[in-house]
Amino acid sequence: MNNYPELANQLTTSLQLSLPPIAVAFSDAAPAGVPAFDGTVPAGCSFWQEAATRTFATSAADHALCSIGIHTHHLTPAPATHGGELQEALQAMSGLDYVRAEEVAAIPVLQREVQHAVYGPLADFPLSAEIVLLFAHAQQGLILSEAVARVDEGVPAAMGRPACAVVPQVVNQGRAAMSLGCCGARAYLDAMSDDVALWALPADKLDAYCKEIGVLANANTILTVFHERRRTDVEAGQRPTVQESLARLS
Repeated sequence: MNNYPELANQLTTSLQLSLPPIAVAFSDAAPAGVPAFDGTVPAGCSFWQEAATRTFATSAADHALCSIGIHTHHLTPAPATHGGELQEALQAMSGLDYVRAEEVAAIPVLQREVQHAVYGPLADFPLSAEIVLLFAHAQQGLILSEAVARVDEGVPAAMGRPACAVVPQVVNQGRAAMSLGCCGARAYLDAMSDDVALWALPADKLDAYCKEIGVLANANTILTVFHERRRTDVEAGQRPTVQESLARLS
């Protein structure tokens, strides 16, 4: 029995998330009891937003309009049009000097083939999650970066295009990462507003991340008041010591 409901509540409460944490898992067979996705999306990243309210399973066919996502997620069997679509997309991006050949080679790709990708709210996810996704603004990201650095013992990676590459990055490395998204993800996802980034956490470390997030969220709240009151005092012409500013908290 997992404790996903408790962990989802901790993340949502500590970080004051607008969207619930999203779980992602990969499966060789369509998981029993999980409905297949029943719509059409322009890109694989669209599933992240869809998964805020329901759990569903996807296959490579559901990702057919997103050749980059099929590539990064190593989805198979790829649609017959995949190779041509991928090359056309890369050529168009290369023509704009958006992506260069050496940068394409460096884009993370899942090391194993994937038949099905399953998405849904972490709180009631029926499978063993591999990745947990969080949509977080800068202040929430501050807490996440501090917590991740403690658990992973290093500064988390900050990634750019393509947004979907953050998933294989985290699966392959076993360390959390932040994605600033890409112009595609920001066009397709209402959740990725200008002030929001995507965080991906390896699910097998979620308990440890949540513990540190709770501690650091509380510390940040208290220290924010400390700094706000200290600023007020200084702007009023005072020169408070640290002890005097700390006394203002009580």
